[in-house]
Formats: sequence, structure tokens, C-alpha cells
Amino acid sequence: MSGKDERMWENISCRLEGSLVILEPLEARHEKDLFQAAQDPEIWRWMPYNAIETSESFRAWFEDAITVSETGAQVAFATLDARTGAPVGSTRYLTLRPEHRGLEIGWTWLASSAWRTGANTEAKLLMLEHAFERLGCQRVEFLADARNERSCAALAALPARFEGILRKHRLVPRLRDSACYSIIDEEWLEVKVNLQRRLQKLAKRRPTYR
Repeated sequence: MSGKDERMWENISCRLEGSLVILEPLEARHEKDLFQAAQDPEIWRWMPYNAIETSESFRAWFEDAITVSETGAQVAFATLDARTGAPVGSTRYLTLRPEHRGLEIGWTWLASSAWRTGANTEAKLLMLEHAFERLGCQRVEFLADARNERSCAALAALPARFEGILRKHRLVPRLRDSACYSIIDEEWLEVKVNLQRRLQKLAKRRPTYR
């Protein structure tokens, strides 16, 4: 890997601000509130961690996220409610391939209270915008459990292109087939416009408070 390739990720870990959510690099101070946000077992149904029922089991996930971020193998973010500043989930950049100008977005989860609010849509917009417009990526990919219909539908709606099923792809710990989706730089503008349009529609439906 050349020095130029390595420098591609110099600004990968930074605070990304939207109107609904803020993504900031995961830190120890986020643990307590994220544990509270993670209590719905449905969040973890398709994750390598089957359930986060105790602070100890959650800490295993949290410490892994911190460790891989510190080594530079991945970049984990805390997802904050932009209005209150409260942590409501997490997401990551992973499978970093600077020599090929590509990465993966994954390990995404949100408190069930944040589902269908536009939080996930805006988080994807912020991460994709950062990847394509600041980091210079030419490809961003997503891998989901092929049985996870909700995640696959959300990726198709970005729209990300379905590239096929990676059979017997992972043991996490159960055997998993992974559905692979991607967005390339030539498609980014279309995706960006679509995500912005979806967020505008959601904003019109939200009540205003005085």
C-alpha cells in the first residue's frame, strides 16, 4: 500500500452532522446511553451478538467496536439524536480498501424508537456523502444477512444495486448467507437526490412544536 493510499483515510473519523442525527466517533462516554438504547432484542436478531441482555454482554460488543477503531481496521460511530444529543445507535465504516478506493458500511443498529423516523436514512446520507465527496471512494458496499428482509429492502431503497448472494459467507456465530449491495461513484448523485427527497417528505409529515 502506498503512502498516498494510506492518506486517503486521514479524515475518515470525524463528526458528521445532520438535522435528525449526528454521527461522532465512538468513545467510552457513549457506553451507558447506548446500552439503554440497545435493549430491544429485535435490534440484534440478525447480528453476531444474538441479544444484549446485560451490561456485560453489551460491553463485549462495545469493547470490540472501540478496539477495531483504535487499530484503524474499522471506524465505529455513535449515532446521536440531533435534537437531544442522546445516543440512539451505532454504525461503522469497515473493510477499508484504500488501494481500491472502497469501503463497506455496516454494523448499523438503532434503538427501536428511532425506526421509521428518517434517522437511518439521514445516517446513510451522511456516511455516503463523506465517503464519496470527501474521502474519494469509488465504491461503497453493504452486506446483510440474506434472510433479513427489512435490511435488504432498506438497501434496495437507497437505491444500492443488488450484486448477489455470498453463500455460506460467514459464521457469526450461525452460518450466514450474505446479500451484497453496492453503490459506485457514478451512481452517487442519483442516490443522494433520492435520499434528500425522502428526508424532505418525512420532514413535511413531522409535527412542528412551539
